[in-house]
Amino acid sequence: MLSAGLPQGTVPKLERPGPLRERVYEALLELITTRALRPGQHLVESELAGHLGVSRQPVREALQRLNTEGWVDLRPAQGAFVHEPTEDEADQLLSVRTLLEAEAARLAAAHSGRPGIEALEELCSQGERAVAADDVDLAVATNAAFHAKVMELAGNVVLSELAAQVDRRVRWYYTPVARQRGTRSWIEHRELIAAIAARDEQRATEIMRTHTEHTRQTYHEREQS
Repeated sequence: MLSAGLPQGTVPKLERPGPLRERVYEALLELITTRALRPGQHLVESELAGHLGVSRQPVREALQRLNTEGWVDLRPAQGAFVHEPTEDEADQLLSVRTLLEAEAARLAAAHSGRPGIEALEELCSQGERAVAADDVDLAVATNAAFHAKVMELAGNVVLSELAAQVDRRVRWYYTPVARQRGTRSWIEHRELIAAIAARDEQRATEIMRTHTEHTRQTYHEREQS
């Protein structure tokens, strides 16, 4: 087992196509963003290699890349550890997310047709069912899919590319507060859908800005809950 343990069934299966180092990197990043590997957890190359069924070399390469990207800290004479984000890091990331998502909501209200609205409604229903079942992993995944769909409906390629760069970190910060946000988050999603369907750009912008700010505030308040 890993030093701090891994929940049963959390280790992703490595798909065969593609370079091994890339597949190991993606597997480890998924474990980090879903918090199966928790902030501050010691990452032992041999243990990770055993779990993933690979040699230590691609694990070492993946950890070096994750270190460069800020997901892992490599400490001299101690080894690799999952990065522990500071409150300032979270605040900066989630503030940028608010700017991107608010503009995406405005553009979605300007351009979306009925098929896009229906897709958002279906994702919202899935998220509500996940919350009702207390399935945090599914709620987090569906929340990400909902926001990705709004971004897609915005129809701005550059905006989508920028959002994709922060998407995994948003999931990383959202996971610890998903249960706390719970039903309220999906009520806000319903309000957003209504504004987009009404083609009310100003209202959609305001709702999305408030919605993402609620998540940012909840993250900072999580230790007190």
